[in-house]
Amino acid sequence: MKDLSRMRQEYREGSLDETEVALNPLDQFKLWMDAAIASGLSEPNAMVVATTTVSGKPSARVVLLKELNDQGFVFYTNYMSRKGRELLANPFTAVVFDWHEIERQVRIEGTVEKVEDKESDTYFNVRPDDAKIGAWASPQSKVVKSREELKKMEEEYATQFEGSDIPRPPHWGGFLIRPTMIEFWQGRPNRMHDRIAYYKIDMDWEIVRLAP
Repeated sequence: MKDLSRMRQEYREGSLDETEVALNPLDQFKLWMDAAIASGLSEPNAMVVATTTVSGKPSARVVLLKELNDQGFVFYTNYMSRKGRELLANPFTAVVFDWHEIERQVRIEGTVEKVEDKESDTYFNVRPDDAKIGAWASPQSKVVKSREELKKMEEEYATQFEGSDIPRPPHWGGFLIRPTMIEFWQGRPNRMHDRIAYYKIDMDWEIVRLAP
């Protein structure tokens, strides 16, 4: 294996100044997401979502951002999965978007709540039928005996819903992340990176520069 301690890359693609960013971090995020999409990145909406148990034991995984609105960031999952259960018990999260190819990263901290059932229904209804069946068939995060067991459950639900509309499972839906902090990281030479952070203060946002 290559010597990891000697791996090094200089970042020279851009810069970020607190006098030039949008006043609202959600507007700034939209600009960066548009740039990530335009750059041709594979799944630029992929984000690492961290959760903790009520006793503080952390876990993290990659999910896909499916909506950005004036309130925050929305993703969908099985509410009975580990992340779902942990968010319902301890509704605080941290999120990371890593757009390494364009030398950018976004960190988000905030609170989490379920979206309205109507909103979950609307998104579920535009998913492919195979994905809808998967939402019913997978007991997400639970131990299963084999791949064959999963396939059998998938086939059983496919038979059950054959020829009919597939409803959203009651255990599946969206979470809204309401941000309280959003940090934009832009790689710079010599590890002197630009870090511009927004902190929610009452109804306003405070913009500060952080040391790299």
